[in-house]
Amino acid sequence: MKKAVEEIWLDLHQELKNFIKNKVKDNDDSNDILQEVFLKIHLNIHLLNDCTKLTSWIYQITRNAISDHFRKNKSNFQIEEFDFPEQAHEEPLYQALSNCINSKINILPEKYKQAILLTSFQNFSQIELAEKLDISHSGAKSRVQRAKAQLKDLILDCKNVETDNNGNLIDYQVK
Repeated sequence: MKKAVEEIWLDLHQELKNFIKNKVKDNDDSNDILQEVFLKIHLNIHLLNDCTKLTSWIYQITRNAISDHFRKNKSNFQIEEFDFPEQAHEEPLYQALSNCINSKINILPEKYKQAILLTSFQNFSQIELAEKLDISHSGAKSRVQRAKAQLKDLILDCKNVETDNNGNLIDYQVK
């Protein structure tokens, strides 16, 4: 087992460090999270039944560690810590819409905010969300649906958002 963890360290250390740093933005916190990830790998690798899923298992541990970090540091938590596609930084209208959506996510009740962040920005499946939050799969599905519905209502209530007759977003004007 020790040799397996050493090989994982050699293969994925820098990749995971970059992944974490991209989400957390602070070098010291990134290093701490990376150490936690490898400690969890070392302690739990014997539980991995399918070696073909090693990388996805490691990334799941990493995403969970990042989520735990933000949960512990809630007062410092900002939605902007999560990555958006590269074009978001190049297109002012897209960036403005992203900022609008971010502000709406931030005013959601905590349980819905968490559901949106984990499923939309950290690519958790609803099953993974259920496990993470220690709720049933159907409970996770309902929570995500309610979160999306509340977020949609908040966005469509904006005066600078234009919708069609069916309530679908068709245009956004920067204030």
